Amino acid sequence: MFCIQRLIMKAFLDEHFLLENSISQKLYHDFAAAMPIIDYHNHLPPDEIANNKKFINITEAWLKGDHYKWRAMRANGIDENYITGSGSDKSKFLKWAETVPYTMRNPLFHWTHLELQRYFGIKDLLTKNSGEAIYENTSDQLQSNDLSTQGLLKKMKVKVVCTTDDPTDSLEHHRKLKDIDWGCKMIPGFRPDKLVVIENPEFLNKIQDLAAISDKPINDLQDLLDALENRIEFFHSLGGRIADHGLSQLYAIDFTEDAVDEILKKRLTGQMVSNEEAIQFQTCLLYHLAKMYHNKSWVMQFHLGAIRNNNQRLLDNVGADVGCDSIGDFSQAEGLARFFNRLDTEGKLSKTIIYNLNPRDNEVFATMVGNYNDGRIAGKIQWGSAWWFLDQKDGMENQINVLSNMSLLSRFIGMLTDSRSFLSFPRHEYFRRILCNLIGQDVEKGMLPNDEKWLGQIIQDICYNNAQSYFQF
Repeated sequence: MFCIQRLIMKAFLDEHFLLENSISQKLYHDFAAAMPIIDYHNHLPPDEIANNKKFINITEAWLKGDHYKWRAMRANGIDENYITGSGSDKSKFLKWAETVPYTMRNPLFHWTHLELQRYFGIKDLLTKNSGEAIYENTSDQLQSNDLSTQGLLKKMKVKVVCTTDDPTDSLEHHRKLKDIDWGCKMIPGFRPDKLVVIENPEFLNKIQDLAAISDKPINDLQDLLDALENRIEFFHSLGGRIADHGLSQLYAIDFTEDAVDEILKKRLTGQMVSNEEAIQFQTCLLYHLAKMYHNKSWVMQFHLGAIRNNNQRLLDNVGADVGCDSIGDFSQAEGLARFFNRLDTEGKLSKTIIYNLNPRDNEVFATMVGNYNDGRIAGKIQWGSAWWFLDQKDGMENQINVLSNMSLLSRFIGMLTDSRSFLSFPRHEYFRRILCNLIGQDVEKGMLPNDEKWLGQIIQDICYNNAQSYFQF
């Protein structure tokens, strides 16, 4: 005879979401939840922040530019017209609403409903049937001053937001906000990829743009380095303290500056360069840029391992960054070691954060950062939070666990959104709940002492305090 027991079901997305015991719940609610946010890497448009934009509707705020959602919609058989095409904003949202139930067990399912709750107070599930009502409700709410771009950031207690900016950007929007106290700081982030990757189709145009904004022709390597240093100084004058590089690999091969000068001159005549020449050029540029960052006490970031724009059809018809990137299987360890070791030997290695996209590299990155700490600052070299395809529950847990095993989780600088959406900041909450749950589970198992004050302080440090100390914005 079988005894059938009634299961006690947890409500979906209730106050204890992802928190599996009372210790986890206390750590989150009493220590993590109220901490402010430093979002030290994202792709938010600076003009929309500076102009305190109000969104016309939820589609404009939520779906425009969000390649996570676009990938899911394509996987659900939605026509491109309703993703990046000419479909109306309402029709695009309704197609997203139709897709959401099919994202179950994908982080998009959690993020979607967290964002509806946190920003709009909507606890209904987004489905084909509820889509129209939710579209009208959210679009109406977005007309409130409280849900303008600056209002959305303040609602999530964001204290610093670091944008991603090309070296040739005028930073006019950062200048506009520089001396205005609106409850948050907008900091420019220096992203020179298009000038570092010499085989990039946009390289020559970017050289022309850099020469124009520097008011000086670029005819050789020294001209290029001088122009980049000038732009770093400009970014610094507007609060810039961070640089970022998104590359497949961090190369570090031998080069001579004379040889790299010839490679650049060859490219400036419109000729293509060999793969070996491109790697030499990248190595040289990054080495000199790294020294410039060190001279300014900047933080240097490397996002490594993506293979981008894999679908030529969509690249031709829609453009880059439309959801056709994936995890690459590039070799990373040797380049990281050689690059960091040269800078460290010369006393020119600044605070650095490295991110891997391939989860096979978790232990590689976690152990690499431990090689170059020098006792001047706790956690000088950081293994960054789970990134892109890995910033979901399993990926975050793996990153936290490997970091705990190989380094000091207590000195970790925590989460970032890496997002183009103003509605993405509940991802910090998602991370914090996962972090508190892992710590709470360890306490329950007797693997950590039940010391609320100590654990609570470490939780708050990881959520906010470590980043505040590390970046010193």
